[in-house]
Amino acid sequence: WLKQQGYIFCTVSELLTTSQPKAIAITFDDGFANNYHNAFPLLKKYQAKATIYLAPEIATIDKLTTAQITEMQDSGLIEFGAHSITHINLLQTAAEPARQEIIGSKQQVEALTGVACRSFAYPFGRFSDETVELVSAAGFSSAVTTKKKIIANLTAQAFTIPRISTHGAMDSMQFYVAVSRGR
Repeated sequence: WLKQQGYIFCTVSELLTTSQPKAIAITFDDGFANNYHNAFPLLKKYQAKATIYLAPEIATIDKLTTAQITEMQDSGLIEFGAHSITHINLLQTAAEPARQEIIGSKQQVEALTGVACRSFAYPFGRFSDETVELVSAAGFSSAVTTKKKIIANLTAQAFTIPRISTHGAMDSMQFYVAVSRGR
């Protein structure tokens, strides 16, 4: 549907630099293996780019393997971002351990992919001015939240980019409202 409507698929990093009026970024959090098994075949079919935010040491999930990450990275369709090392709530973490989670996740994602990690997703969507500063100081160029909103000027909000959640149980009208109105 998005392709039929003329949307251009970008990674989150590309979204910040494009002038396309109908640019859209698809994102996935955590690094679940189903990103490879379910989403990646569809992304390849439609040549749609996406950003996957990895929490490399998150417990109790079926994670992407190094081989899957490499294959997805090599496709040119997937940008990997960081999502903290262990998916910790940064608002409930002291400054130094939070900084280590942020920097460590960037380093681990770069080691897994072999390319610079430029985008960050706040675990649970929770952030403060202090966490924004930590993410910026770590060398990221953008960060996404879970706030639901559509904005025109992403560069003004590069470290607090809102996202719109969708899910498989949505009908076509709910999806249209989410994409067109940010709800």
